[in-house]
Amino acid sequence: MAKRDYYEILGVSRTCSEKELKIAFRQLAKKFHPDANPDDPEAERKFKEIAEAYEVLKDPQKRAAYDRYGHAAFENGGSAGAGPFGGGGFGPDFGATMSDIFEEMFGDFMGGRRGRSQASRGADLRYNLEITLSEACFGKTATIKVPTAIVCEACDGTGASAGSQPRTCPTCRGHGTVRATSGFFTVERTCPSCHGQGQVISDPCETCGGAGRVARERTLQVKIPPGVEDGTRIRLAGEGEAGLRGGPAGDLYIFLSIRPHEFFQRDGADLFCRVPISMVTAALGGEIEVPTIEGKKARVTIPEGTQSGRQFRLKGLGMPVLNSSRKGDLYIQVDVETPVNLTARQKELLREFEQEAKDNSPQSEGFFAKARKFWESLSE
Repeated sequence: MAKRDYYEILGVSRTCSEKELKIAFRQLAKKFHPDANPDDPEAERKFKEIAEAYEVLKDPQKRAAYDRYGHAAFENGGSAGAGPFGGGGFGPDFGATMSDIFEEMFGDFMGGRRGRSQASRGADLRYNLEITLSEACFGKTATIKVPTAIVCEACDGTGASAGSQPRTCPTCRGHGTVRATSGFFTVERTCPSCHGQGQVISDPCETCGGAGRVARERTLQVKIPPGVEDGTRIRLAGEGEAGLRGGPAGDLYIFLSIRPHEFFQRDGADLFCRVPISMVTAALGGEIEVPTIEGKKARVTIPEGTQSGRQFRLKGLGMPVLNSSRKGDLYIQVDVETPVNLTARQKELLREFEQEAKDNSPQSEGFFAKARKFWESLSE
């Protein structure tokens, strides 16, 4: 069966540019890749056909030979056109060649090409820090001690002892990966000798054992801005673990939790405070002093007949808004306290008050009036 024209396979003209050729190949390779078409022999056949065509046309010399001699330029024992390529066709190196092609074409899409002798980035660290509500209000600079891994000073992070240097891995020749070819497909895996580093250390540093870092406890200063909330995360770039063999350090993340306050509950930038008041103050009215988050006193006027649960707003006495000049409010909620431990005389006075009371408790009187109507409707 005659082989199809390579330009026709890729759907391009014979005068197409290298960019047009690459775009056409990339689109077709994605469409017919075996991973995207499992158990589809026809897709696999087309994928091989596309790869074969691109492997020839992407090379200027091979493309020139193909334009002149066609497929005969690459057939063993073919016409004179095979001369420039030694009579060789797609031999055992074709799979490895295509692996290079796909690494070039889709390296960024699949996570980037493997660099030679890449150092490993250090791990990110988490530190849980508990602060008070007052510290969240005004901000502070906290001193923390973090167990971590730092760059080994003895070898300056290289992992090699003094006077020696890491050398290129003989197994992968510095690539960090090794390939095994089976027919058309090439399997790439991490080099077992250097574990993907591309380098091996024949004389490791005695201090760090070749890792390029050692375990230490670091003391750091953390600036906490005013207005932070529970669960706020602060990132300290480059303050995490040092990377292996001179790799970049990770980051340190400070997770804040706010300790419960004895007076205040927080809702965003607003604060709430429950204040018990006496029955007399609620009935007759008066003034009370309440605490603020700044540690000062604020006066609240209680009008006559104040009911339990009523709120009074103190503007601007709440929490600051993070990264803003605005502040929330303080809400005082009063709870009317029922007297306890009454003396005989106090009980007698309350009974006298109850006998003389008229229209003094409209809510309770209204409720029980409705209840009586409800019971009467049920008995009809």
